[in-house]
Amino acid sequence: MGRLFGTDGVRGVANADLTAELALGLSVAAAHVLAEAGTFEGHRPVAVVGRDPRASGEFLEAAVVAGLASAGVDVLRVGVLPTPAVAYLTGSLGADVGVMLSASHNPMPDNGIKFFARGGHKLADALEDRIEALYLGHSSGDGWDRPTGSGVGRVTDYAEGFDNYVAHLTGVLPNRLDGLKVVIDGAHGAAARVSPEAFARAGAEIVTIGAEPNGLNINHQCGSTHLDGLRAAVLEHGADLGVAHDGDADRCLAVDGDGAEVDGDQILAVLALAMKESGALRKNTVVATVMSNLGFKLAMEREGIELLQTAVGDRYVLEELKRGGYSLGGEQSGHVIALDHATTGDGTLTGLMLAARVAATRKPLAELVAVMERLPQVLINVPDVDRSRVKTSAELAAAVGDAERELGETGRVLLRPSGTEPLVRVMVEAADIEQARAVAGRLADVVKTTLG
Repeated sequence: MGRLFGTDGVRGVANADLTAELALGLSVAAAHVLAEAGTFEGHRPVAVVGRDPRASGEFLEAAVVAGLASAGVDVLRVGVLPTPAVAYLTGSLGADVGVMLSASHNPMPDNGIKFFARGGHKLADALEDRIEALYLGHSSGDGWDRPTGSGVGRVTDYAEGFDNYVAHLTGVLPNRLDGLKVVIDGAHGAAARVSPEAFARAGAEIVTIGAEPNGLNINHQCGSTHLDGLRAAVLEHGADLGVAHDGDADRCLAVDGDGAEVDGDQILAVLALAMKESGALRKNTVVATVMSNLGFKLAMEREGIELLQTAVGDRYVLEELKRGGYSLGGEQSGHVIALDHATTGDGTLTGLMLAARVAATRKPLAELVAVMERLPQVLINVPDVDRSRVKTSAELAAAVGDAERELGETGRVLLRPSGTEPLVRVMVEAADIEQARAVAGRLADVVKTTLG
């Protein structure tokens, strides 16, 4: 079988790929591995467990809690909260491990398990590999060291987690949001209560949509992957801006007062300038991925901010932030990490920080995001090709070189093999959309001919 852990935990169709037995076994294995790794340092370990509102999260939460408690871990069950809330509470409560049950922006039938280490940080790949190996070695349930009597873990509902997290969010804002009207799309997900509460406490007048989770409607035609409803609500209510989260609220996209989409690159640009102005942008550097729009790079150069780019994935952004001691990074998709205040992407915090900049400057969001011009970007997926030869094909390299010379300094080419499928992604940016389409089409044809 393939590796259970992907780039963001273990995911699959709940009760088909991701079963109660798998959830329980992985939780027991995680407890044993983290104990062996010295994470618990000889004391009785504590875990924070949260979930998004998916119906399957109810039985998966029960399985995870049972697994941890059976391995001697005390559990604080925080209920439905965003992924970044579980990460924050794991750190603030001094817990040894955090567990979040969510499949983020995936459709409702999916679910996932994500583990956090002490401090609220994602587990290193090596620890995930050890957890997986131990689980597979004891998948029948035999061979576990099982505590008895007073050695078993105790389970406590920690309702204070909601208020603690919201207080943290509002406490780190540089200014209040009084005078702003904000529409919040909670994606019928984990932020459906948290985000409106945080914005209201910060002083904003709020309008909510996607805030009635029933276990079955998460991400359905709402949230950060479906902005039409948010756009319509902002225009209907004459709001200053709207923010949209995904199912577990680790990302945020926005629309301005005119209903225009504001993507993660634009949000990152606004926040980078705000943090530079306040002295909070450490080493005058922002971290983004290679998929960030060329307009973002040009804007940072013009504003005198250094840009470091990583492979696609918020975990790579986070690794670079920690390695270099930087304070801000993110992705075009809306994962924004403000490392001074969060150990992972936090959609509610991102929305609050964006709104705070609007309130502080008294400028419309459309004017703030105009700091960068989003150049036309064309992405073509070329399926059924040998993705392993992208970097070694001389013919493909020649075609890319020709394209780059044609585009000059106002364009860019990126060929990226998929990490999970036999396809290559061809991305082209140019000042003119028709030129971007033409160049991308030609390169896609070369990829198909050369690698097919």
